[in-house]
Amino acid sequence: MDSLTQFVLGAAVSTACLGPKIGARKAAVLGGLLGTLPDLDVFLPFDDPVDSFVYHRGWTHSVFVHALAAPVIGEGLMRLFKGLRDQRWLTYGAVYLVLATHAMIDAMTVYGTRIFWPFYPDPVGVGSVFIIDPLYTLPLLCAVIWALCTKTFSARLKKVLTVALVFSTSYMGASVLVQRYVEGQARSYFAEAGSDPDKVFAIAAPFNILVWKVIGLEDDSYRNFYYSLLGGNEPPEIYAHARNPELVTCLRETPAYRKLDWFSRGYNRVELIDGKIVLSDLRMGLTPGYAFRFVIGETDEFGIKPVPPQRDLSLRRADPEDLAWLGDRLLGIASVRAAEAQTGSSEGLSGGLACSLSARTAPQ
Repeated sequence: MDSLTQFVLGAAVSTACLGPKIGARKAAVLGGLLGTLPDLDVFLPFDDPVDSFVYHRGWTHSVFVHALAAPVIGEGLMRLFKGLRDQRWLTYGAVYLVLATHAMIDAMTVYGTRIFWPFYPDPVGVGSVFIIDPLYTLPLLCAVIWALCTKTFSARLKKVLTVALVFSTSYMGASVLVQRYVEGQARSYFAEAGSDPDKVFAIAAPFNILVWKVIGLEDDSYRNFYYSLLGGNEPPEIYAHARNPELVTCLRETPAYRKLDWFSRGYNRVELIDGKIVLSDLRMGLTPGYAFRFVIGETDEFGIKPVPPQRDLSLRRADPEDLAWLGDRLLGIASVRAAEAQTGSSEGLSGGLACSLSARTAPQ
């Protein structure tokens, strides 16, 4: 989730646990700072843009690492705050909850987090909430502002924190139930359209859980559509896109391709753009301007060869009219994304390109 959400969640949890001992304001500031601590992994050095992408939200987001860190941080807090000096287990528990809830809500986004590292190294990404969701964040923000404006911890503040935390947690739970419902509807829509995708994934659209992007993945293509809970019973417009797997025949053993395919769980497409092989993660962003696109190969006189990976920023992540389109969908108004309609039913682009001789050695 975004940094503001992580700050207010950490602040709310800390205030609820430690506010009676050290005061509401101190507890809120402390929890907010601890709540952003796992994201300091953005400052860790990585070898290339692909590693930076796939290994973000790594070991610093593991609940097992948090269990080891909680006593270390807790001992320091007990020495810093007089009110905590005889509250060892409460302090340890509060620190652990602040760190672990950060990882838990990150795991609810489609980017996911390696929350069970090292015992389960793959990232967990539910995809039932967008990285920014005002309905989740605002109750927590209001409660934390209250806490920051008062020194003492009162019964009324306790009630406000309880309501905010219960609401936000329930909202997360509801998002998973809605996601499962949408995926069930999606399989029916795909079947009616004569498609039988291998995998179906419903992902919350920006800022809400009423509109969903649904991907139906097949070997050499994928289909997607947008579903609104307020959109009535009419079948959605389904768009078909080529995945062009033949473009990575020469690149499948390169570190860049293996990492991106693993991290995206296979939800990716490949394109040949101006002589470059570009792989996009289909889960993040809207067609065609996906948020994460990487150049992993290029063509030469012999065919396709691997290159050191780099981010491709040639496309805008969203067209200006997307906000108007999203607003229509939130109101249940049938609306077609112009960018989607223009790129639907795309064809393969490889043209039978062979592997370059230099493709035998993958870049490290």
